[in-house]
Amino acid sequence: MAQIDIRSVRKSYGKTQTLHGVDLIFPTGEFVVILGPSGCGKSTLLRMIAGLEEITAGEIAIGGTVVNRLEPRERGCAMVFQNYALYPHMSVADNIGYALKVAGVPKAERRRRIEETASIVGLSDYLERKPAALSGGQRQRVAMGRAMIREPKVFLFDEPLSNLDAKLRVSMRAEIRKLHQRLNATSVFVTHDQVEAMTLADRLVVMNKGQVEQVGQPLDIYHRPASTFVASFIGSPAMNLMDSRIEGGTVRIGGHAVRLSPAAASLEGREITVGIRPEQVRLSSNGTGVMAVADFVEELGSGRIVHAAMEGQAFAAAIGEEVRVQPGQPIAFELPAEHLHLFDRESGRRIEVEGPAASPVAAVPALALS
Repeated sequence: MAQIDIRSVRKSYGKTQTLHGVDLIFPTGEFVVILGPSGCGKSTLLRMIAGLEEITAGEIAIGGTVVNRLEPRERGCAMVFQNYALYPHMSVADNIGYALKVAGVPKAERRRRIEETASIVGLSDYLERKPAALSGGQRQRVAMGRAMIREPKVFLFDEPLSNLDAKLRVSMRAEIRKLHQRLNATSVFVTHDQVEAMTLADRLVVMNKGQVEQVGQPLDIYHRPASTFVASFIGSPAMNLMDSRIEGGTVRIGGHAVRLSPAAASLEGREITVGIRPEQVRLSSNGTGVMAVADFVEELGSGRIVHAAMEGQAFAAAIGEEVRVQPGQPIAFELPAEHLHLFDRESGRRIEVEGPAASPVAAVPALALS
């Protein structure tokens, strides 16, 4: 068993607290990704699991055993670092098998396991080379092989792909995922890259300022963000967020009004933030709707992202490659009501209502309010 239980964990450096009572459970065999901006505490949490950072308060248990006072080597974890941490004077074979040598594993058995591991990570032809003679991706495979050969209960990845180019990151993501499926160990992967997070995770943990913002499956978090922070951090471009107020059963956005469903009647008079994903915005077919002015167009090959200004707020919409938009051009957008998200403006937390927050009728002219 390699379930990881994190209970009310705090971390302080002097008077500065970087983790504020984190509670998480990582079930056995799951691939968990911890996502967040730099300085949010994600790498600190990973290092606390590994035993490389002391726990200020709370408990961490691995496989039912509290590990707070255990040395890193006693925890059954293997860690893959951002900078690979290879021994430059050793061959690939010696790097991969170093832990077995320290443990006193006989030479013949050690060689067998090194060759087996090298085959899994695609390094059979490079065993005699030194790290300096390898590419970045090959060095990362050496680091993964060194972790694998210990047959750990838990794999810990600390932004292992951030030093690789874009094409290599894609292929290494696939390799890490296949490795996890083959070994069936519990994997915890830290990153600030949302694409890595969405493609790798069984369970996604979004962190901000030392706290957990949301935990769930990647698509659930994408489609139902728990806060404006999650809404703006997950997705590229980020979700459009616009301040508004619920009045007369509607919210006004960009000089237009969207009628809310009866389920949202209890929110009357509330100051809110309205969100919608750029890919769920539609160009108006008749020139009426929410008005914005195009700033620039981002070409993606398969489509375009129009970046615009709406009443002084940034606004983005995904459009087809056949649509031509020029900077400075006024554009009318439709905001399908079923794709709107409502957040409390003060706390930033998602507002839950029974049924859809907005009615299927998304376009109510602003004049109807007067």
